[in-house]
Amino acid sequence: MHAKHDTVGQSFDIPHKMVENKLSANRRKYIRDRQRPNRSIKTACTMNIDSPPIIAIATPPGRGGIGIIRISGKDLSPLITALFGKKGTRKKGQPPPWKPTPRHAYFKSFTDEKGQTIDEGLVLYFQAPHSYTGEDVLELHGHGGTAVMTVLQDRCLRAGKSIGLRLAEPGEFTYRAFLNDKMDLAQAEAVADLIEASTEAAARSASRSLSGLFSREIGALVEKIVQLRVLVESALDFPEEDIEFIGKMDVHGKLNEIRTLLSEIFTHSAQGAILREGIHVVLAGQTNVGKSSLLNALSGADTAIVTALAGTTRDKVTETIQINGLPVTLIDTAGLRSNQQASDEVERIGIERAWDEIGRADIILHLLDAGHGPSRHDEKIAEAFPPDIPVIQVWNKIDLSGHRPSVDNIMGITQVYVSTTDGRGLDLLREELLRVAGWHQTGESAYLARERHLIAMQVAADHIENASGHLAEANPPLDLLAEEMKLAQNVMSSITGSFAPDDLLGAIFARFCIGK
Repeated sequence: MHAKHDTVGQSFDIPHKMVENKLSANRRKYIRDRQRPNRSIKTACTMNIDSPPIIAIATPPGRGGIGIIRISGKDLSPLITALFGKKGTRKKGQPPPWKPTPRHAYFKSFTDEKGQTIDEGLVLYFQAPHSYTGEDVLELHGHGGTAVMTVLQDRCLRAGKSIGLRLAEPGEFTYRAFLNDKMDLAQAEAVADLIEASTEAAARSASRSLSGLFSREIGALVEKIVQLRVLVESALDFPEEDIEFIGKMDVHGKLNEIRTLLSEIFTHSAQGAILREGIHVVLAGQTNVGKSSLLNALSGADTAIVTALAGTTRDKVTETIQINGLPVTLIDTAGLRSNQQASDEVERIGIERAWDEIGRADIILHLLDAGHGPSRHDEKIAEAFPPDIPVIQVWNKIDLSGHRPSVDNIMGITQVYVSTTDGRGLDLLREELLRVAGWHQTGESAYLARERHLIAMQVAADHIENASGHLAEANPPLDLLAEEMKLAQNVMSSITGSFAPDDLLGAIFARFCIGK
């Protein structure tokens, strides 16, 4: 016989005997913790945060048509009165200090303490909690000059001295939005990713993460982990029924379902991480094999100088392109030859920098002359490449050698035959770059994930595998199984910030731009 038991808002079947008996102290503690999710983290942060009003110039520095100053705080009424209200004691019959209606635009003059006009523009007021940060937010939209924005900001700081108005730290507006439950941590990171997106595909993926799609996927997975953890915790008081419990509750099936869902999310997230970071491709090889010509051909611009003279490129030349929406940074380097062969000190330094770039590459394009074939020096260069960085051998000048454009794989080495003169084989090279980078089109399913998200999912996968190992034992230790599920839950919850240490939050928001 089974009964329905609702502990944390989710109904599931458990043996009737478990309902009738007293739950363990550990189980009761878990239920109490589960009934107040996120409280220990965000409440602590909210109580301890230095939360006077903050101000920042929200638009990029420099000259522009529009400049925006953003202010956020618990109560901005004194500041609004100081900036736009009447000075001195209000006499009978005079109108009260001006108070803007939330979400309405007003054309106002921005004046200094003496009433002299600094600028004029729009005033927008957003009343808590219906604002970006969840606090009162005031925005002043004026003309976008460095001087006028600085003067206006200083005027606001003096006017807001009585309420402790101060300059905002990087990312502090978004940090307050996170603390006030306007967004979770993954969405907050998506704000920065959307700002920094260099391609349309990256912007779309960041927008999907900002809308909460990624967070909902993570939340659904965490909920499945929690449901299984609750079931396992429920059985801890009844060790004699472990085997029967595992079969009836289909613990194996639920664990496999969690593993499959985690794998799917990781696949989409890995694509998003590649899209966010892009790939750094270094063009390396001897002099006069066509590295600069290949850079120009792929970028569609005469970025690098191309001549018949050996050693034309002395320093790196960088160009960023898109291949099927993926940002690819191409780095042309000096021709690789020995220090004895270098013509002067400048070329020697250029060669050293070339090897530095090679060590930081995601993919190395090793350029070779298809007409001459590989030389001993080409082989030495290939042997010196870092073993953990993938290499594509690009055989250039097939217009002179008679080769056809093609892709081969010789002893595990990818070889692409191209001509930078007539463009043959370049599409094949682009496809190979995407393949080696691990990129494939995922339609609208990619999230603009970060490396920390992938690491968290890998750690969670390890805990799930450990749990599976315990489950495979003759007498499964349910306490260890429950602990692995708890650890998996915590590490997955760190992605959205419902379980995250303060140092992680500080590191994330410190990389935001001022004013956001």
